[in-house]
Amino acid sequence: MDPVIYENLKRIRFEVGEAKARYRKPEDTVRIMAVTKTVPYERVNTVIDDGITLLGENRVQEYLEKKDHYRSGAEVHFIGRLQTNKVKYIIDSVKLIHSLDSMKLAEEIDRQAAKKGICMDVLAEVNIGGEESKSGAPESEVRQLICEASQLKNIKIRGLMTIPPVGKSEESFEKMQRLFCDLRSDKPDNVDMDILSMGMSSDYALAVKYGSNIVRIGSGIFGSRK
Repeated sequence: MDPVIYENLKRIRFEVGEAKARYRKPEDTVRIMAVTKTVPYERVNTVIDDGITLLGENRVQEYLEKKDHYRSGAEVHFIGRLQTNKVKYIIDSVKLIHSLDSMKLAEEIDRQAAKKGICMDVLAEVNIGGEESKSGAPESEVRQLICEASQLKNIKIRGLMTIPPVGKSEESFEKMQRLFCDLRSDKPDNVDMDILSMGMSSDYALAVKYGSNIVRIGSGIFGSRK
């Protein structure tokens, strides 16, 4: 393994463990996701070999070019903005889609999943900062999106995902934790509110403090993108 990646993983595991020990229950699980955008599959395979088997893909075309080269046992989630016309290309090879932000997308995921005879797990993406440049449903509309999408037969809502505004991680994570807990206590049928996906290379330990159980780390593992 690349010694830089080895040391990065060692540090990340330690910091996640420290945050978990300080802020979370002993039985809580926090998964480290390796975000593979622009990373050659050979380097991705080294982290799979080291036990990081959860991968996050941002771009459909890049994923399709690399997926057959990944080590067996890798669990792939799609975390990027997903166009409806691209759903059919990933529907039968990813485990979970993190970026559900509209009923139009929900209906297409449902339609393509039905064709394959599967039920696709999804997270509702929340634009917690109300930024025009980012995807995600506004906080005020998330509950309605979840209620409507939960009526579809080939979709299973599993929780929430967010990308906070720059410099506002803590207040954003705190808001997301409240929203997540509120939805979990009053969830519709066909919803399992058990995944909170937030935290990236610059703020993953803080995200663990506020309940994240999937942290999405790219440059923190592989170094800056070329």
